[in-house]
Amino acid sequence: MRLAYWMYAGPAHIGTLRVASSFKNVHAIMHAPLGDDYFNVMRSMLERERDFAPVTISIVDRHVLARGSREKVVENILRKDKEERPDLIILTPTCTSSILQEDLQNFANKASRISDSDVIFANIDHYRVNELQAADRTLEQVVKYYLDRSHGQETLDQSVTDVPSANIIGIFTLGFHNQHDCRELRRLLRDLDIKINQVIPEGGSVKDLINLPRAWFNLVPYREVGLMTAMYLENEFGMPYVSTTPMGAVDMAECIQQIHRNVNTLAPISSNKKVDYEPYIDGQTRFVSRAARFSRSIDCHNLTGKETVVFGDATHAASITKISIREMGIRVSCTGTYCKHDAEWFKEQIQDFCDKILITDDHTEVGDMIARVEPSAIFGTQMERHIGKRLDIPCGVISSPVHIQSFPLGYRPFLGYEGTNQIADPVYNSFALGMEDHLLDIFGGHDTKEIMTRSLSTGIGLIWDPESRRELSKIPPFVRNKVERNIEKFAQQKGIVNITTEVIYAAREVLGI
Repeated sequence: MRLAYWMYAGPAHIGTLRVASSFKNVHAIMHAPLGDDYFNVMRSMLERERDFAPVTISIVDRHVLARGSREKVVENILRKDKEERPDLIILTPTCTSSILQEDLQNFANKASRISDSDVIFANIDHYRVNELQAADRTLEQVVKYYLDRSHGQETLDQSVTDVPSANIIGIFTLGFHNQHDCRELRRLLRDLDIKINQVIPEGGSVKDLINLPRAWFNLVPYREVGLMTAMYLENEFGMPYVSTTPMGAVDMAECIQQIHRNVNTLAPISSNKKVDYEPYIDGQTRFVSRAARFSRSIDCHNLTGKETVVFGDATHAASITKISIREMGIRVSCTGTYCKHDAEWFKEQIQDFCDKILITDDHTEVGDMIARVEPSAIFGTQMERHIGKRLDIPCGVISSPVHIQSFPLGYRPFLGYEGTNQIADPVYNSFALGMEDHLLDIFGGHDTKEIMTRSLSTGIGLIWDPESRRELSKIPPFVRNKVERNIEKFAQQKGIVNITTEVIYAAREVLGI
């Protein structure tokens, strides 16, 4: 695990804790030094939960370093077993405590023999995987534990339900609009007359996991979490899964068509009639998704050719890129993701949609790329929002990691047909519209603002004299910062330190600004 002052995806133990605290009646024991226990604060602040997060820290201190952790870890597990009576206790170290190379699997095994609760050690390589990868692996490990045990005890019922049914896999705490997306997916399946078998891990019970194979298929809305579980269920029980993210009108139709094929495959076996979802797609696209109608309006046509940069997790960055281009006519100069482990899929999805693809988890690379492109708007994470503020470029937040304002109290899904409307608003409103900047200038909105360079990579060591500043102030505000950065780039290329009016005129002549 690379340490940095900003990481798009957190350390592995955060992913494990997110999965554990999403299930009902599951408790997590985190073996870690003080300082690694910020998850409880983060979850209570962002999710605004009424209850405390079901996470306990087993503190690594000087006594542990001297005598070892076995007695303390086992004691903490047994104490929580008696106090909370959870169905499952998950034991996890952090990247810091993993340095001790303790046999936590052995500790978990000992505790499980004398505990009424099930005990699992989260078998994650904390040095090689990040938060999202760890969450995906932890969820698969929990599902596999209960299904393998039930299969070994010959109590596993693999008969499918009488009516079409589905599992929704990958909805969990601290996910970007996950709770709202889940409501929209429930509505979608209900409209298609598909019974919801289980939703995991959020709100699910580990006791019910043995019923997962009874569903006709699995729906995995996000690439980041749930895919490993769906692949395990397909390999072991032959369950098909749909992994096309139902975001945007085009991919919504594709997702429903995949569901259509899976339902019709099993319909004759279960003596059900085959279904036809095409009328539903047509009706929802024309009458429910106002974004589809908006994309044909003159307002949306004003966005045609506008330039943007998209960056986020693989699921949201790929979907927003395709929506911007296919459904709103916006040009995406660069799109990227910090999910380097899913780079191949990401490139395959958007290779024909944008000019440049950026795969990195270094926010400085993203910032410098945005400074070079100078788009009209950015769609990214909270970090890109900060970058946009420095460059005076509007930014719509479309992916984790996010600020508390991206955990809205109101209903804001990104998936489903209502999600198409919710996405269209921030995309459209992120661009400078109409006469807004001109009116601000007329009414003195810009006169009180100090002219300043907001570039991340230019202007270092350059000096503007008073006359050149006055000349710069004559440029309309909505392009002033971009012109300023171009003049500074010109001056740096020519080795000029003091920017005068002559330098401005020379830059205008060469650059055509």
